[in-house]
Amino acid sequence: MSTTYDLTIIGGGPVGMFAAFYAGMRNARVQLLESLPELGGQVQALYPEKLIHDVAGYPGIKGRELVAQLARQMKQFPIDVRLNAAVTDVAGQIGDFMVTTADGQTSKTKAIIIATGNGAFEPRRLAVDNAADFEGRQLFYHIPKVEQFKDQTVLVAGGGDSAIDMALLLEPVAKQVYIMHRRDQFRGMEHSVDLLKASSVIIKTPFLIKKLAETPTGQLGLTMREVRGEAEEQLAVDALVVNYGFIADNKVIRNWHVVPTLTHRLFAVDTEMKTDVPGIAAIGDTVTYPGKLGLIASGFGEAPNAVNQLMMTLYPERRSPLHSTTLFEKQGR
Repeated sequence: MSTTYDLTIIGGGPVGMFAAFYAGMRNARVQLLESLPELGGQVQALYPEKLIHDVAGYPGIKGRELVAQLARQMKQFPIDVRLNAAVTDVAGQIGDFMVTTADGQTSKTKAIIIATGNGAFEPRRLAVDNAADFEGRQLFYHIPKVEQFKDQTVLVAGGGDSAIDMALLLEPVAKQVYIMHRRDQFRGMEHSVDLLKASSVIIKTPFLIKKLAETPTGQLGLTMREVRGEAEEQLAVDALVVNYGFIADNKVIRNWHVVPTLTHRLFAVDTEMKTDVPGIAAIGDTVTYPGKLGLIASGFGEAPNAVNQLMMTLYPERRSPLHSTTLFEKQGR
């Protein structure tokens, strides 16, 4: 309680981490609060091995490597980082907000940037009666380490970019990779779909998983049923990776004393990333505005915008932000 922060950033995913770094460049006194036990958000928790292709300057970078680089970038400034610090309440007003975390700690801050993504998240689980019996053994909802699937037969269930990325990520490691989707057409970006079709991944469409059973050899037996048809196929795999998306929930945020307006569970912001609560901005996957793209690259652009606008509101006497090179030169870095 002895420190009053200029900015408190709620959410330690890639976009929140970059916002903290940029706030450091603006000489802001900043804290970063993350509900998980490590920084990186969904990228680190669910997709550490996934190649990310929409970050400028990187032809492709693994999720965990991107998070590591962002952490290294942040360390250039004295940013107070707290993990396992889910925010349970925000009260007050611009210049005098009070932030409370799940451990009972409170802190004062002049302004806030919400970068919580879609809130608390969990994977959409496979709707098969005994699916839980195989979770963590042969059924997975993300890929913590690619090497664990070395020389295995793996089926990836899903039809979006993440499912396609998983299948292509596993292809050079696994013995054989299948991908199953309930539609004939995949929802991924065109280039990713082209790569999938040109790979050795065997495509199974349009199918859904109907049954799971352990085979006599210890593999996982899948019964796949044709969508809008009666045909069934049997397949034995060593591992099943399901990527049906995630169920997100920001109900904790809705219980704060001060809550910006939500539109379909997302914060409505203007072109300066401001919510309708003075002193609170929001960035990344947690916001909506006309033309919003759900890309990390978009969030990286939104972060400096939010920081600059809040800092100019708090300190109107300061000059407008300079280019990063000049900012570092002024600080002797």
